[in-house]
Amino acid sequence: MSIFRAIVLGIVQGLTEFLPVSSSGHLQLVPWLFDWNDFEGNDELANAFDVALHLGTLVGAVAYFWGDIWRYLKAGVGSLHAANRVDGLSTDARVGWLLIVATIPAGITGVLLEEVLASDDKIWLTAAALAVFGIVLAVADRLPGEREVDSFQLKDALAIGIGQALALQPGVSRSGITITVARVLKFDRVHAARLSFLMSLPIIAGAGVFKYLDIGGLDGVPSDMKGAFAAGMIASAITGFLAVWGLIKLLAKVTFDGFALYRVVAAIGIFAVLFAR
Repeated sequence: MSIFRAIVLGIVQGLTEFLPVSSSGHLQLVPWLFDWNDFEGNDELANAFDVALHLGTLVGAVAYFWGDIWRYLKAGVGSLHAANRVDGLSTDARVGWLLIVATIPAGITGVLLEEVLASDDKIWLTAAALAVFGIVLAVADRLPGEREVDSFQLKDALAIGIGQALALQPGVSRSGITITVARVLKFDRVHAARLSFLMSLPIIAGAGVFKYLDIGGLDGVPSDMKGAFAAGMIASAITGFLAVWGLIKLLAKVTFDGFALYRVVAAIGIFAVLFAR
């Protein structure tokens, strides 16, 4: 793999992990579109590169949300002491624990269906998921909503967590489906996005650790590819940070219609290429 391709895929991963357009779908589509077969026949190396890109994305998101992470972590750990629960859980402790609860459905689904999901590389299904769930996002975004992250409850965590499990299918989009469910639950646009991004941190970290252990670490990366891996990781970290920062700023002024339109147009383009081939 060339450093150029690694950077391109790193940028794709960093941007699409948090924009509601499906990172897994785009990481599947870009190599397919340009006929890049760098890891053909070497699934372990492909998985190692995927781990590297997700690690980069995680670093970028953690850098942006460090203040929130520290506040929720401190409150959550503090709540383990009975003396700190005399008046019940604090808002920060409750939100912190519920963000963990929200990752459980996707974690269980990922473990149980790992082999099925890994073998599912149907481009047409990815394209269909892009279009269908893009339209669903646009419809949900038209619903009224004024709730903020501090109002996050157990029923919200379970509902959004179940939605997040659907994103294991490429094209659905983890951020897209969690934002969609949050908007249906009447969270406003900006706080729906913040919830989605905060929920992504434990799931990205957990998936990364699971894959890392499954492939036996990154020690098997050939020396001539280590530069490409590092470049992809750095690119995904920088663009992941920018994607979070930019989207939260943007959502104070605009709707998700542009992303929904992009998804539908991209799906039409994919089907056109499929028919042409």
